[in-house]
Amino acid sequence: MQQRLPSILEVPIAFAHRGASAHAQENTLDAFALALRLGSTGLETDIWLTEDEQPVLDHDGVVRGLFRKKPIRDAQRTELPRHIPALAELIERVGSNYHLSIDVKDPDAFEVIIEHAASSGFPSERLWLCHPDIEMLKINFECRHSVKLVHSTRLTKMSTGPERHAADLQRLGIHVVNMHHSDWTGGLTTLFHRFGILCFAWDVQHETKMADVIHMGIDGVYSDHVDMMMEVVHRETGHNAAW
Repeated sequence: MQQRLPSILEVPIAFAHRGASAHAQENTLDAFALALRLGSTGLETDIWLTEDEQPVLDHDGVVRGLFRKKPIRDAQRTELPRHIPALAELIERVGSNYHLSIDVKDPDAFEVIIEHAASSGFPSERLWLCHPDIEMLKINFECRHSVKLVHSTRLTKMSTGPERHAADLQRLGIHVVNMHHSDWTGGLTTLFHRFGILCFAWDVQHETKMADVIHMGIDGVYSDHVDMMMEVVHRETGHNAAW
C-alpha cells in the first residue's frame, strides 16, 4: 500500500455518521453514546429548528403522524417523538469530549446552534458546521467565533476547478472541504492542504476505502460502521484518538 501522504491533522477525526447508525437507531442518544463507547472521536448529525426555535437532531426534518407528515419547522419541541433529541440533550447525555459535525438543514440555525452549544458548555473549536451553499457559509462567517465552517460539495460542482475553489475557501475563512470519498485523490488533498484547507471524506463504509482515504492524507472521515472505522484509523495511523 502507498505511503501515507501528509495531512494537516496528525490523526483524522473519526466521525460516527448519525451516531453508530450501523448498530443502533440513527440520530438517537443511544446511537451517539454507543459511537463514543466504540471509540469515535467525532459525532455527525443533522439539525433542524422547531417552531419554537429549538435545534433538534433528525435527518429528514419531518414528523410522521397517522395520516400525514409535518415539517419539524412547523412543530413545537414538545410535539416531536421522544427519540428525536435536542442539541442540549445530546451534550447533557454524552458530554463534550469529541468533535461535533452538524449538517445545518435550516439556514436560520447557525447562530442558534452556536448559542445552544455554548450554553451547554460545548467547546466552539470542536464544532464543525456543514452546508452545501458556499454563500450561506460566507454569510455566517462573521458569527462563527472559533466554530469551524465546512463546505460539503462534490468535485463536479466546482465549476471553476479545485484550485480556484480552494483559494475561494481560504479567502472566505472556510476551514474544510467535505466530499464523497470517491471524489478524493492524493493530488486533491495535497492541493487543498497547500491553501490550509482541511479535507474530509464522507460515506466511507468499507475497510479498503477507509484505508485508501487515510493514505491520501484525509483529515476527517465519516462512517456508519464505527468499529471498522476505529480499527482502520488505529492501524493506519498508530493512534487511538484525534487530539
